[in-house]
Amino acid sequence: MKKHLLLLAVLLSLSGCIATVVGAAVDVTTAVVKLPFQVGGAVIDAVSSDDEEEPEERAQTEE
Repeated sequence: MKKHLLLLAVLLSLSGCIATVVGAAVDVTTAVVKLPFQVGGAVIDAVSSDDEEEPEERAQTEE
């Protein structure tokens, strides 16, 4: 009986640690999933920003 109570106490005290480990794993997974989209967005912004600025520059030089 004492072993069961001790086991229950240990399991309840470790639930916070388990939640912390699972939370950290989810944060890392989320960061890994978001990374390709952030890199892709940055590449698209870098490539397309020059094209978007040209019509504006032309309009300013014509005035």
